[in-house]
Amino acid sequence: MARLNVNPTKMELTRLKERHQLASRGHKLLKDKQDELMRQFIVLIRENNELRNEVEEKIESGMKSYSLASALLHDNFLGEVLTTPSNNVSLNIGQENIMNIRVPQMNFNYEDTPEDVSDIHYGYLNSNGELDSAIEQMLGIMPRMLELAETEKKCQLMADEIEKTRRRVNALEYKTIPDLEETIYFIEMKLEENERAEITRLIKVKDMG
Repeated sequence: MARLNVNPTKMELTRLKERHQLASRGHKLLKDKQDELMRQFIVLIRENNELRNEVEEKIESGMKSYSLASALLHDNFLGEVLTTPSNNVSLNIGQENIMNIRVPQMNFNYEDTPEDVSDIHYGYLNSNGELDSAIEQMLGIMPRMLELAETEKKCQLMADEIEKTRRRVNALEYKTIPDLEETIYFIEMKLEENERAEITRLIKVKDMG
């Protein structure tokens, strides 16, 4: 704690007490905000972890199928198949307000999306089942990958806001409020001391009269 450099007057005491009340009220509001942010952040993190596990499992499965396919197919054929877009995705980014934090709200529009691997045009003569399986799995996981990107961005923004709020809460709790309380106590003691000195002086004046 550090005492503020102010004059020990009644006017200053009143002003500091008002500042103390304001700081205490602000601390409570920020602490409540921090707690609610943490609650929502934990829910979002769980959702993000579930999405990530799902995406990673399906990617791993798709890559295994692709590895088998690539071992049996010619590189030129694979390159031709995989460089042909199977669908078009447009992205509209809006905003969502979570505890006064603007987080992205992504809307994905899939145009000409093949319903299954049979809608993708490549020759079956040089293909095999493993390639069909790999492509089908990758097509199926794309929407979840985009959803994961949105969720991870929300987590990042919320984590930044939680850290900012935590620093403000700590500054009020461990610096601003203790300094104000120390200064208020000092002024009250100083005013009481001055009052006692004044009473003593008046008594002496009265005795002399």
